[in-house]
Amino acid sequence: MNADTVVEIGRQALEVTVLLSAPILIASLAVGLLIAMFQAATQINEMTLSFVPKLMVVALVLGVGGPWMLRQITGFTTKLMENIPYLIG
Repeated sequence: MNADTVVEIGRQALEVTVLLSAPILIASLAVGLLIAMFQAATQINEMTLSFVPKLMVVALVLGVGGPWMLRQITGFTTKLMENIPYLIG
């Protein structure tokens, strides 16, 4: 196994990480932006007002997208383990 192979595996791992975290982060960012605009308009400065809806949206995204996320990470891990003989030799 040479340095190029290690870099390629690391790149693929980072791609999977970004792919899996993007839906959660984007949904949380959108909800946070909406709540921040509401707080700015009404001048309500309550920290829990932004935390609870974000938590519910993250749970919803994980519930809806969880099976897809599990398939992605399982596929990456399976492919990586299947390629171990080729990586060692």
